[in-house]
Amino acid sequence: MMRLPKITSLYGRIFAIFWFTMFLVLMVVLSLPHFDPRKVSDIPDPYYQRLIQARDNIQRHFADQSSIEFIVSQLSSNLRNNEHDDHRNSDKRRDSSFDFFITDADGNILSLQGRPTPEERAVRNLVTNIENVNNPQQKLYGRYMLSGPIPIRLAQTDYYLYVGVKWSRPPSFLIQLFDHPFQLLLATMLISTPLLLWLAWALSQPARRLERAAKRVARGEFDIDPSLEKGTSEFRQAGASFNQMVKAVNQMISRQQRLLSDISHELRSPLTRLRMANSLAQRKQGQSPELTRIDTETQRLESMINNLLDLSRMQIDSHMNRERQPLASLWEALLEDTQYEAEQMEKSLTYNTIPDRALLCHPQLMMSALENIVRNAIYYGKTTILINMQVDSNRLMLTVEDDGDGVPKEEREAIFRPFYRVSTARDAHSGGRGLGLAITENAIRQHNGSIEASQSDLGGLKVTVELPLEQKDK
Repeated sequence: MMRLPKITSLYGRIFAIFWFTMFLVLMVVLSLPHFDPRKVSDIPDPYYQRLIQARDNIQRHFADQSSIEFIVSQLSSNLRNNEHDDHRNSDKRRDSSFDFFITDADGNILSLQGRPTPEERAVRNLVTNIENVNNPQQKLYGRYMLSGPIPIRLAQTDYYLYVGVKWSRPPSFLIQLFDHPFQLLLATMLISTPLLLWLAWALSQPARRLERAAKRVARGEFDIDPSLEKGTSEFRQAGASFNQMVKAVNQMISRQQRLLSDISHELRSPLTRLRMANSLAQRKQGQSPELTRIDTETQRLESMINNLLDLSRMQIDSHMNRERQPLASLWEALLEDTQYEAEQMEKSLTYNTIPDRALLCHPQLMMSALENIVRNAIYYGKTTILINMQVDSNRLMLTVEDDGDGVPKEEREAIFRPFYRVSTARDAHSGGRGLGLAITENAIRQHNGSIEASQSDLGGLKVTVELPLEQKDK
């Protein structure tokens, strides 16, 4: 059996389904008129056999009559009796009670009444619509079904018989559609909508997979997703390119880690030799301010290298070691410890109730981020440190502010750069290396958050952190 080629192109699939839907709707619309009983149509065979049997009964009943007028009067009397029965008791009359009309070969109705009845006008209309008298047809007139012509021989003459019957069935769904164009439009939409919805769903699935993968990368999760390379050719190509990008990022991170390891090894070797040479010089020449300064700067340089390596290591590992952590589990113990430390320095640290929400994060990195901000506020604040946590639309708004000297407006963005220190307060003699806020900013950014510094109402620095939270379980 011949099989149709599989359509893998996105645009090819869209056009194929669109034209199939339009073809199906067009076929339905074009075929509906053929089912309309108000149009001339062939008589169903079972019903036609009943009409033939009724014709034969009439021929037998009036076989001895030679007057067509008498026969017509009898048939007309039967029609009037049927109508009288309808008004008196409609339950006594069944759909099988026929009304009979006789026409001559030219289609003239044989009637004893001067004024034509509605039924006779329907017969005249059907006569004009019949193209071949040898092919009986039927047509619905309101609630009256009329069929004919059926050849009949009465009073030694050939005539044509037309049979009418009351249409007691409720209006069919098709008739309602034809009478109400809005309903026809609604039915057409009901036919096409499921196909179009399926098309929209089928086309949106690869896009949603790509969207979810992009969100994972935005959260720092650089995982290759094989499902992205499924679907139409356009999405397969996009998915393959996306996976290739993720692979390249992972390789770049690995190379960076290897480079930093090599650099640390190369820097530590001369630093170690320098400290050994300084120790030998002190042993031979004794202590001197110059040699002491060399040893201090050597230790400081080694400490800076270690801090840089720790920062780089956290940047590299943060996207790999993610887990769901409640905010209280992350920061409650840290805030209690820092509150105690602030009291020992005769300063007040207060914080509100930690929200009962969870965060998908690298726990160590997030704890280090808040610790750096809080300890920075404790160190530079004079008497008061305020910490506030609020949840707004599944995002955590965290603020830490103090009443210290603050940071000049033009330097507030720069304090998040590595090794940057504000000249008025954060110099090398304060004990800092200029890496605390840099580590914090990097950690917040890797968790798809934001951080900014501003002027606090207390007079010092205010650090605002915004982080996305996990959806709360319903």
